[in-house]
Amino acid sequence: MKQVRLVQINRSGDAAEAIGPLPELVAQACAQTASLYRAVGFATPWVGYVVVSGPTIIGTCGFKAPPLSGKVEIAYFTLPEFEGRGFATAMACELVRVARAVQADITVTAQTLPKPNASNAILKKLGFKFVGTVMHPEDGEVWEWHLAGVSAGA
Repeated sequence: MKQVRLVQINRSGDAAEAIGPLPELVAQACAQTASLYRAVGFATPWVGYVVVSGPTIIGTCGFKAPPLSGKVEIAYFTLPEFEGRGFATAMACELVRVARAVQADITVTAQTLPKPNASNAILKKLGFKFVGTVMHPEDGEVWEWHLAGVSAGA
């Protein structure tokens, strides 16, 4: 699997460390993440991240909000030139690792377009299970996926 490193997006929408100039799509995602913080709060590690591999900025990923009722939703975006190369899988895997390091029994969720696609394949590869179709307030009908946490008795 590809090696990636997550660099926190601060409240202001800036990367928490100097990682070079941000590609336009990543800069836009950082600005959207700052807006999201204003709506849902800023609580590390349940934040957004710029993703780097070596010195190269690959995309962004993060948690859509802090956990609620034992669940946390992830999202990830790979710059077009890095699609299909394993980076999105590495991003999703790293977000699961971050979530489980804080709360082993948390259920990690994700939503995708309601049709077979690369994101579905990534989630399946990581052990997520399709749980059904839900209505998203902005995206309309989406598929929801869950990865159950590790219970204390397991």
